[in-house]
Amino acid sequence: MKILLDTHILLWALTDDPHLPSKARRLIENPDNTVFYSIVSPWEVEIKRLAHPKEMALGAEELVGYCAESGFHCLPVREEHIFLLGSLQREPLSPPHRDPFDRIMVCQCASDNLLFVTHDALIAGYTDPCIFFV
Repeated sequence: MKILLDTHILLWALTDDPHLPSKARRLIENPDNTVFYSIVSPWEVEIKRLAHPKEMALGAEELVGYCAESGFHCLPVREEHIFLLGSLQREPLSPPHRDPFDRIMVCQCASDNLLFVTHDALIAGYTDPCIFFV
């Protein structure tokens, strides 16, 4: 199975953070799965690091290096991912979710048949079956 890690799951996995849910850890460690990170994740990390350096010590280059060491594959953003943004649907009565990084990662998974591993309850409000809330 091909899985894409949401940025927070990616960071928790790389740092062996105790916040990483055991379901996510099992998916990541399963040798039958191919683990991806979106090129959007280093972008998101760098923006957050620049805005809050004390809260985000890790920069984009370091993140990409750790991903390579871990054997994670980079998933680029392609035109078809962008085109899907307009068709994202949310469950009725779900609270709004406007995070552009998360939205494009959902579209990447929907387009490329990946499972999106997240711990963000707002993302769980999308109707796409590619989302795996842990």
